[in-house]
This record gives sequence, structure tokens and C-alpha cells, in this order.
Amino acid sequence: MTYQGYGMTIPFDGVPLHAQREWITELVDLGYTDVWSSEANGADGFTPLALASVWAPTLRLGSAIVPAFTRGPATLAQCVASLADAAPGRVAFGIGTSSNVIVERWNDIPFDEPFKKTRDTVRFLREALTGEKVKADYDTFSVKGFKLGFVPEQQPKILIAALRQGMLRLAGSEGDGAIVNWLGADDVSTVVPYVHEGGDDKEVVARIFVAPTTDRDTVMAFGRMAIAAYLTVPVYAEFHRWLGRGEMLQPMWDKWADGDRKGALAEIPDELVDTLIVHGSPEQCREHIGRYQANGITTPALAILPFGIDQRQAIRDLAPR
Repeated sequence: MTYQGYGMTIPFDGVPLHAQREWITELVDLGYTDVWSSEANGADGFTPLALASVWAPTLRLGSAIVPAFTRGPATLAQCVASLADAAPGRVAFGIGTSSNVIVERWNDIPFDEPFKKTRDTVRFLREALTGEKVKADYDTFSVKGFKLGFVPEQQPKILIAALRQGMLRLAGSEGDGAIVNWLGADDVSTVVPYVHEGGDDKEVVARIFVAPTTDRDTVMAFGRMAIAAYLTVPVYAEFHRWLGRGEMLQPMWDKWADGDRKGALAEIPDELVDTLIVHGSPEQCREHIGRYQANGITTPALAILPFGIDQRQAIRDLAPR
């Protein structure tokens, strides 16, 4: 039976990591099953999960996602194995291509052949995490005799961040499922079948951006900024072209390319904000999240947007019923 969860993104904005223990333990009391980290320009993808593994020993620990490019294969295997050893049976390691912004601009690493790099890293991890000595030439890197010094009691799940067909199929064939991002509830039925080509038992986790507020003007203003920040990145632009939003988004892309940031934001229609950002009363938000689940998402991983919202209250308001 496929795992069904209800997760929250950690760490929480504006709260020091060391001060988040009560926040994490309250998630358990509220009925959340998972916590999900990410890795961009804030906390790394492993430290918040390591803290949560001790503070809340029943929560599942997921990364959504750690880039395939920014750690060497052996170092990445050590990080994944260490977390899996600290929390046996509770780790869902999410890996993906990330983006040219994070990989090239911020880390000075060529963003070459992202599909193959992710595929090769997953194949390496599958072997290395069992304790086997790895000596192999992959398409995008070679490993010459690495052997992990310890083997986790239980192998972690490996989920692959996916947007379009190739990665979605890879997530189903070589991963334990997919992690999807920046899509609407109705888009889920487009992406899920590609994952399930690898089996009906595959997970599909979605990071869902949520602003539990009825202040529509604030959601529209800040939502446009969040959407522009992501959907101008090439991998997300191509994703939304594939979903059929090319005509809707072209005016925004054109003005962004011309350096007209204000004009670009004005070209994002309200309809798209309503589609990609869950907002409204807590009841409206839970109903909207439920549509993602009804369409095939096995675990929603909620990410509370910092739109002047009381995060602690939002966590309580969005808790599963």
C-alpha cells in the first residue's frame, strides 16, 4: 500500500534552528506525519531533519529537494546514510536537478546534462547505501572504489524531483516516486500517470505553497512576486509551457527578459495565482489541498508563504482534520 502522509516544510522562516523544537513537536500533536526540508539559500537539506529526528521520533523525514550537483557522490552517500541511520525507516530522500541558478550561478558548477546527472546519482546511491564497494563509470561522473563505512539498518526511500515526462518516468522507474512542485491541483492528473508507469505503488509528493489568509490583495501582490521568481527560471518555464500555459505566461516572460520587472508582475493573471497558491480561510485551504490529494498526490508537503501571516497559527489552522 502506498504511503499516505500530510507534511509541513521546515525549518520555519525567521525562527533560529535551535528554537524550533516546540514547533516541531507540536506538528505531531496536530496530526502532521512528515516534515520536509529543502536546499536553496537557507538551511541545508539535512540539519533541520536531523534535529527533527530527535525532537519528534515519529515524524517521517523528507528532503524536497537536495540537488544532485552540489555534493560529490561519496559525500552525498554519507549524508543520506547518516540521516537514515539516525532515523531508521523514516527517511524519504528527495533528489533532483535543482536549477541553473542554484547550481551554476551560486555554486559555480556547470549545469550539464541534469537528467543524466540525477539518474546516475540515484543509481550510485542505490549501490553505495548497501555497503557495496562502488567502482563504476557513469555517464556524468566516475567513482573509483568508494565503500561506505557503515550501512543503514533500513534503506531510505529515494524520491526524484520531476517536472516533465522524462524525469517523471525516471522517478517511477528508478525512484520510489516523485516530488512535484509549483503546479495546480488540476495539473496533478497530467503528471501522475507518468510516475505510475513504474508501478501503482509509487509515491507522488507535492510541495504546495499556502497562504491561509482572506486578504486577497496581499496574496495577489506577493503571489505574483513568488511566481515570477520561479517561473522565469528555465526549468519551470518549460514545465508550464508543457502544461499548456505558454500563451498565458509569454507576456510575463517577455517583459522579464526586457528587464521590466514591474511590468512582468502585472502580466501574471489572478487566475494563475489562484491556481498555484492555496489561499483563503483555513477551511478553503484544506479543501483546496484535498483536491491535490484526490487527483493523486500521496503526501502534500505544505510550505507556508511569508505574506505577513502568523506562521504558528497557520500551522494549527492547516492541520489535517
